[in-house]
Amino acid sequence: MQKRQKPLIINGPTLALVATLLSALPGWSATSAASRQRPQLVLSIVVDGLRSDYLELLSEHFCPGGFNKLIDRGVTLDEVEYGAGVDAAGAVAILYTGAEPAVNGIATSATYSTERKMELPALLDPSKIGNYTTETLSPAAIRVSTLADEIRIDGGGASYAHSIAPDAARAIIMAGHSGNSAFWINDANGYWATTTHYLEVPTAITARNFSHPLSSRIDTISWAPMIDVAQYPALPAHKRYYPFRHTFTGQNKFADLKGAAPVNHEVTDLAAEYIRTMRLGARDAMDILSVGYTVAPFAGSTDTGARLETMDAYLRLDREIARLIDAAEQAGRTVVVLAGTPAPPSSEPDDPKWLLNTGEFSTRKALSLLNMYLIARHGNGEWVTDYNRGAFYLNRKLIDDRGINAEDLRDDAAKFLMRMTGVANAYTIDDILEGRRTQAQRRNTVVASAPDIYVEVIPGWVILDDFATSQEPTRTTVRSAAAVAPVILYAPGALVPRRIESPVDARRIAPTVARILRIRSPNAAGQPPLSQVFSSSSSKTE
Repeated sequence: MQKRQKPLIINGPTLALVATLLSALPGWSATSAASRQRPQLVLSIVVDGLRSDYLELLSEHFCPGGFNKLIDRGVTLDEVEYGAGVDAAGAVAILYTGAEPAVNGIATSATYSTERKMELPALLDPSKIGNYTTETLSPAAIRVSTLADEIRIDGGGASYAHSIAPDAARAIIMAGHSGNSAFWINDANGYWATTTHYLEVPTAITARNFSHPLSSRIDTISWAPMIDVAQYPALPAHKRYYPFRHTFTGQNKFADLKGAAPVNHEVTDLAAEYIRTMRLGARDAMDILSVGYTVAPFAGSTDTGARLETMDAYLRLDREIARLIDAAEQAGRTVVVLAGTPAPPSSEPDDPKWLLNTGEFSTRKALSLLNMYLIARHGNGEWVTDYNRGAFYLNRKLIDDRGINAEDLRDDAAKFLMRMTGVANAYTIDDILEGRRTQAQRRNTVVASAPDIYVEVIPGWVILDDFATSQEPTRTTVRSAAAVAPVILYAPGALVPRRIESPVDARRIAPTVARILRIRSPNAAGQPPLSQVFSSSSSKTE
């Protein structure tokens, strides 16, 4: 990313005058004085799929008040590491709690139920009722406190904590246990929906759902390149001849919109209304507004990797972020935390004409062969009950009834799977818990919902998920990708702008933000804050 040389920014003419008068005093600095001013609004922006290389590639096309403003005046962490095994929901849980999934309880947005033979929301809570939705969700599965909780506690209840995101998991995790409200877009009807765990329904929500509902407008929403296709940088020549145009119709139109760039405009409109109508940041309390966006590759693209759509999504999001920051800073002193969460790699297969090594791994066949092997070893029975997302579940009741050592059986089954064509590796939950896998993998494993055996298929191969006879088989191409994303901390006057290139543990973000805000860290945040963020003597590129 190109280094920008910018002077230290200190808000307000009065502060600048005081800094001039007191600069001769020993140990005094404008930065330290500004940092003592308590922010009035914390604007937490979480972007699914955000990547440092795209921020660098498109920097010349960004407007002054969006990404470039945050990068020029904030602390940019190029590579925040989340570790394998988490999705966007799991990454947000790490960011907000400062703890790994093994502690905070959330690794993915859904977990597999062996009793119901299906995936269920990780935040499922049948004791709650959906508002504008039939979903029954709550933050009860989050085992520890979050940044939003700590801000509410610090304010003695006077502080507000609201969240808005396209999806339920991110909205609820960002609002935490104590939040005033958390809203997301209902896949079925397009309403902004919530759970009765949260007691408030802001007037902005009611007005939008009844006076300006998405259902009345979605058929008119379209997405096409916002600038001439020739101006998008680093675009292969052949892609310039096929500009995209997407509309949102049909049975899954709301779900499709939630994964597309235009949804970010809907989120910003609502967030700006929150700031205005609830006077967030303009009261005698520190509020937090958490907002979820997406620039993840669009699933509806006809182009592998959706490169053109992705670049366009960044340009559009840049304008939305500028609009949101402007609304926030007009309200009061604002701290901005912009965090990316890694998007999963593309699962689209490559054209056979490229002659890449590939094959097909059938989950139904693998499960059947493994079960036959265990029958031959231990007698008749349904030894293997389920498969889900690269993992097998054994019949634990049958294992107990036969008096078999479960760990030995899992190890035997993993060794058998290793001999199957297309399998790169197979290991057990015991390997993870007993340290035979990486420590990062152990941190990101929620034992209560963990499977028995994990299988890694060779990259480039296609996983044919045909185990469940009740649904259509799916094909997913295996690709590896690093689970990293950038984070930018923007606190004018409190932080010296710099770029940190070395990898940073995602668990250190929450305690670092807590220190900026002068509040206590979430109760499971065991990592220290990033000291280099606060040091004025460090190099501006590290």
